[in-house]
Amino acid sequence: MMEWVVNIAIALAILLLGRIVVKWLVGLLVKMMAKSELDDILINFISSIVKAILLLMVIVAALDQLDVDTTSLIALIGAAGLAVGLALQNSLQNFAAGVMLVVFRPFKSGDFIEAGGVVGVVEQISIFSTVMKTGDNREITVPNGQIYSGAITNYSAKATRRIDLVFGIGYDDDMLEAKKVMESILDAHELVLSDPAPAVAVSELADSSVNFNVRPWVESDDYWGVRADLIEQIKLAFDEHNISIPYPHVTLDKQSSDS
Repeated sequence: MMEWVVNIAIALAILLLGRIVVKWLVGLLVKMMAKSELDDILINFISSIVKAILLLMVIVAALDQLDVDTTSLIALIGAAGLAVGLALQNSLQNFAAGVMLVVFRPFKSGDFIEAGGVVGVVEQISIFSTVMKTGDNREITVPNGQIYSGAITNYSAKATRRIDLVFGIGYDDDMLEAKKVMESILDAHELVLSDPAPAVAVSELADSSVNFNVRPWVESDDYWGVRADLIEQIKLAFDEHNISIPYPHVTLDKQSSDS
């Protein structure tokens, strides 16, 4: 009887001291990861997993002190873990992808990206999924596995972006004048950067038009506003200078028209 009481006391001591040691070890781990500048989401998740494993080891040690056969218990836990792992295969894939996204940081909250078939602003990155807000204010939750398995385009990664526009004029129009009009609009726009310098150049002699590439540089946040503004200003300037933008022409042969 006395031996049983002693074993219970030792088991309780293992549980109490084990919890204290686990708490200290997890706290030390959190501090080390924080110094490594890991994401808070990853720190919390890893610390939770480590804490659960260590506490399980403490419980097994306490049961072993009570002469409880822990071999079958460990085997049961292992089998249950395998079954859960197979059942949550997709979730584990999303978790692994989430860890990679948090560690390598191809994007962060607030970035405008295209990934997983969705274009939008990143609102939240969790271990299993990423929440994005689209331009029309829809909230879309994308599994991390879907994001990490494909190409990720981060439009906010760089401070500046180049706007690529194409304008066509008629063959009868003054090509040099049209180029001068477009250059003057770019030079006068307050949000178009001077370095790198904007470029206007003939890109193609198409079937019914002479096409120009118009390529100004802007701050990334100004991209869409400046793009729309330039299209409007250049069209109005062409109208003012009687420079035409040809319509596409479709030529029907005589046999087709007779039928």
